[in-house]
Amino acid sequence: MGQTIAEKIIAAHLVSGEMKTGEEIGIRIDQTLTQDATGTMAYLEFESMGIPRVKTERSVAYVDHNTLQSGFENADDHRYIQSVCAKHGIYYSRPGNGICHQVHYERFGIPGKTLIGSDSHTPTGGGIGMLAIGAGGMDVAVAMGGGAYYIPMPRMIRVTLTGELRPNVSAKDIILEVLRILTVKGGVGAIVEYAGEGVKTLTVPQRCTITNMGAELGATSSIFPSDEMTRAFLKAEGREEDWVPLSSDADATYAQEIEINLSELEPLAACPHSPDNIKAVKELTDIKVDQVCIGSCTNSSLSDMLKVAAMLKGKKIADGVSLSISPGSRQVFSMMAECGALTDLIDAGARVLECACGPCIGMGFSPNSGGVSLRTFNRNFLGRSGTKDGQVYLVSPETAAAAALTGYFTDPMTLEDTGAIEMPEAFRINDSGVLAPLDEEAAKTAEVLKGPNIKPFPNTHPLEDEIKAELILKVGDNITTDHIMPAGAKILPYRSNIPYLSKFCFAVVDESFAERAEAAGSGIIVGGSNYGQGSSREHAALVPLHLGIRAVVAKSFARIHAANLVNAGILPLIFADPDDYDKLEQGATLEIKDVHKGLKEDKLVLLANGVEIPLRMELAERQKEMLLAGGLLKYTASK
Repeated sequence: MGQTIAEKIIAAHLVSGEMKTGEEIGIRIDQTLTQDATGTMAYLEFESMGIPRVKTERSVAYVDHNTLQSGFENADDHRYIQSVCAKHGIYYSRPGNGICHQVHYERFGIPGKTLIGSDSHTPTGGGIGMLAIGAGGMDVAVAMGGGAYYIPMPRMIRVTLTGELRPNVSAKDIILEVLRILTVKGGVGAIVEYAGEGVKTLTVPQRCTITNMGAELGATSSIFPSDEMTRAFLKAEGREEDWVPLSSDADATYAQEIEINLSELEPLAACPHSPDNIKAVKELTDIKVDQVCIGSCTNSSLSDMLKVAAMLKGKKIADGVSLSISPGSRQVFSMMAECGALTDLIDAGARVLECACGPCIGMGFSPNSGGVSLRTFNRNFLGRSGTKDGQVYLVSPETAAAAALTGYFTDPMTLEDTGAIEMPEAFRINDSGVLAPLDEEAAKTAEVLKGPNIKPFPNTHPLEDEIKAELILKVGDNITTDHIMPAGAKILPYRSNIPYLSKFCFAVVDESFAERAEAAGSGIIVGGSNYGQGSSREHAALVPLHLGIRAVVAKSFARIHAANLVNAGILPLIFADPDDYDKLEQGATLEIKDVHKGLKEDKLVLLANGVEIPLRMELAERQKEMLLAGGLLKYTASK
């Protein structure tokens, strides 16, 4: 039987388990990446293992999430990351060098290699044929130490693309259409592979837009073939030697297949407050727009920027619109300046921001109260923009530019076609923003610098045989990591200070949660379907751990968050009958007995006011051992 692209890469990196759907496998990791919002904790975890130097082929630390150094906290954390990278063999991408995923596929990504990153949008690397997966910081730390990365063997979904995109319809519209079909839960436990004649019409940046936002499907990863288009991109980056061809076998099998005719696709938008709330732009044209943000790891490539500049050239943005532009990397920024596109954007009235995540992670440029903000980003969760009642829509650069010009939602297909964007044969290469680590001899005496904001890792607990605790919080479906542990300018400076962060846990849902949890001493959370979707941030597990949460019971979990709960020593449990969710009320005293025996048998019983509620688990044997030991770090130490 033939293999898919992902199956070929997994087979070449398999270190444990069998490639049977749903069974746990361990794979060797070639590359890792971190960003500063998750990296500080990941490197504290790596240091705790006592390994002098990373064992991957390439590990890179990026500073892109919180570059606002309004106090000592960020500067201290960035200094810590830089010093730990120099000592332990990790490359360091300085603030302003660019967004991790954009820079990584430009300068470091290699087809056929495995990559995990402590950011949920790491699958961006699938656009050049990598098996790239988002993970928690602890998993990244273990991989840097030479350990395998463990996941349930994914099922395979094939998306066949036919035809060719029409003018002012873009790659963003392709992934929005996939989200419309599959929803934010449709990719859970799957790798999405793109195939068909339409793939040959898509550039690497277009492919990376699609694989980036594949994270919103809940997918383990997304991947494209490595073909002549990939080769041309790597050649333009001065890295043609990194190219290898990759394609699926003709007789490869898939659990699900979808076909999309690119020639029939039209501009789409994800409406508030979910990436799968999709409507055609032409249905929204009566909506006035207050703000437009162009950039993020989804749409900040040179081709995206040049297209927007071409649409705005010689024109002015509407009086009632504020427009921000965030280039994805210094390479993109410098080439925009060199060709005059930057001048066209400035002359049109755009505000040019730093090469960083910025508004996408709630770092500045928040919309006005109740304001409508069109963003070329990947997430529009409630409050993520920094404005709790902000109405955020996810759109393509073309749709964003059209709205900036007219002040209303406008179908870009109704505007003049500016023509195809001519890309240079070679990109402007300048890697001065990336610092190489010290050699092994110099590293022995190098000092790691820690500021006062860096607090110790929260203590984990071996799993008790009996859990008795209050149901501290009951929430509904699709609770995101932004709900659990928000980001934004007020909170991100304290990413290495779990006690302080804990004050904001679940604040979007229930401002009293942190205080009530701390007072109770121990607690249980109950959730609906797809609990923990969104970011890979392990803070959404570490902060509840600090607040005494011992278990989370839900109808279903998002993959990365479930793994992060186990890594932190928190028990993720699933209702055997989803309807039992309705039997539980917040404030009730819950009890789970014979936990150790139930763990072995994959079933437990929850007692609530005399009512027995059966629970199940989706845990590998290794994860059970981790819980008994008190989480991943204690388990790793014991081994």
